[in-house]
Amino acid sequence: MPFWILLLIIFGVLLIIGLVFDWIAKRRKIKTNFQEGAKSASVSERIYTEKALDEVRHKIGDDFPLS
Repeated sequence: MPFWILLLIIFGVLLIIGLVFDWIAKRRKIKTNFQEGAKSASVSERIYTEKALDEVRHKIGDDFPLS
């Protein structure tokens, strides 16, 4: 079996699993709110996240200068 067919099968199975979980969540009316996770984060987690995001912003800015 060629490698690309194996990758296609794995990708398809993962996609189907995601669709099934999404369908189940919609049937059970499970709400997902990503802002809730940010509210319950500790101060150190917030600082770490903001620092990591700031570093990414600076890296992108260095890679693609405006002028």
